[in-house]
Amino acid sequence: MAELSPSAFRQQIARGTPQPLYLIAGDDEVEKGQLAAALAGLVDEGLRAFNVERLHAGETSVGALLDAARTLPLMADRRVIVVLEAERLLVPKREGEAAERDAGALQALFEEPPAHAVLAFVAGQLDERRKSVKALLKHGVVVRCGGLETPADARRWLEAQAEAAGVRMEPAAVNLLADQIGPNVARLRGELERLLLFADGGRTVTADDVRETVGAPSLQDEWALARAIEHGNAAAALRELALMLEEGRVAPMILGQLGWVARTRLPPARVRQAVEALFRTDLDLKRSAGDTRVLLERLVVELCGSGRTGTASVRRSP
Repeated sequence: MAELSPSAFRQQIARGTPQPLYLIAGDDEVEKGQLAAALAGLVDEGLRAFNVERLHAGETSVGALLDAARTLPLMADRRVIVVLEAERLLVPKREGEAAERDAGALQALFEEPPAHAVLAFVAGQLDERRKSVKALLKHGVVVRCGGLETPADARRWLEAQAEAAGVRMEPAAVNLLADQIGPNVARLRGELERLLLFADGGRTVTADDVRETVGAPSLQDEWALARAIEHGNAAAALRELALMLEEGRVAPMILGQLGWVARTRLPPARVRQAVEALFRTDLDLKRSAGDTRVLLERLVVELCGSGRTGTASVRRSP
């Protein structure tokens, strides 16, 4: 599997030497959108209407994608096809003969993409066990956007983003912002944009600038709860849940995140039981069938695989 950093991808596109097949993936929706838009630069502006095609996976089909890829360019050297929300095409919700045929057609496309086309698939979370996804990872170039897990990742991300914007950040400013925000790409981007406006004209961003412009630190890593559940660490998950509740997060917001975890991060064998636990907890919350915190704690323990319905012994988090 070949990988490129976002900055290396931009340089490749600017030189006009693209790869035939890309997967642009990760949690940073803004950067994914920017990279997808940059691909249009491979075609002269006056010819983009004929040679740059954007497909939304939820509104198209594998057949339409194949037709777009096979269409020859008009008065240009290449066509650019960008597939947005590609996980909906690469990982269909329903199994069956049609899904299997589509997976085979995608695999063939990835193994031998048309010489006149540049194909880019923009996606979030993907099930890498799927045949079509495996083929894309094997034959394409992966550009990862976001995916931060530690303050060190956040520091590297901030340095790269500041450099791309032509602004210097003092190491102390980078460290302070990364430690204060943590590996939360959305909030890091928002705070960095505010700092760049504050810098006004490209002067050096200092630690004092960070203290003056950045809001109060979050009490927790936004995705620590998801990771704890994914790893089956009930103790850590309960601690993170307690922090979320103390920070003022409401139950529907937490339940939404837990639903995402159940659908996308748990082993397939556990998904059905997890979804049933989510529905049951949602119903109990709506009819006030117990203390909100206790109900959420019981759900978290179940999602971690540490308890069973009606029998889980849940200790209150400190």
